[in-house]
Amino acid sequence: MEDKDIVDLYWQRSDLAISETEQKYGRYCRSIAGHICAVPEDAEECVSETWWRTWNLMPDKRPAVLSAFLGRITRNLALDRVREQTRKKRGGGETGLALEELAECVPDRVDLERDMEDRELERAVGSFVAGLPETERTVFVLRYWYLAPVSAISERLGCSQSRTKGILFRTRKKLKAYLQEEELWQLR
Repeated sequence: MEDKDIVDLYWQRSDLAISETEQKYGRYCRSIAGHICAVPEDAEECVSETWWRTWNLMPDKRPAVLSAFLGRITRNLALDRVREQTRKKRGGGETGLALEELAECVPDRVDLERDMEDRELERAVGSFVAGLPETERTVFVLRYWYLAPVSAISERLGCSQSRTKGILFRTRKKLKAYLQEEELWQLR
């Protein structure tokens, strides 16, 4: 079923919307949640919550790209779950490490609720990533969107972990320079 038809089912409040979404995007959303959540049951709960949130959001929104809409909801739910668990345990893990690595590239702001700045930053990062060579783009997206461990990225690309870490380091430097050039970086 096409995405437009699935979205129409949500707007019609048809129960088929969730089953069609599960059939088409269940594996995709489980992959996102699975890379972020350490426990498979947590990932599964995030995916179930994604269907619920999508059901509740859809009458107000008509997403242009359903996969991106679902992926973003799943990712945010999984990150929230990991933050909650980390708060309880004060443990580490890939999520914290990956987000910490990006902290030096993303500008520090006092007011995080400022939608316009968020959208501009999102557009700039998207533009930056789209302009990267394929290997750098793949490594960057796997690490900072899917929060994949460096070892898994290296294995997937068939290269050493030190090469993967080098690509990530150089790409973060390029991102920082790009954001400074776009005047989206405020010095601390």
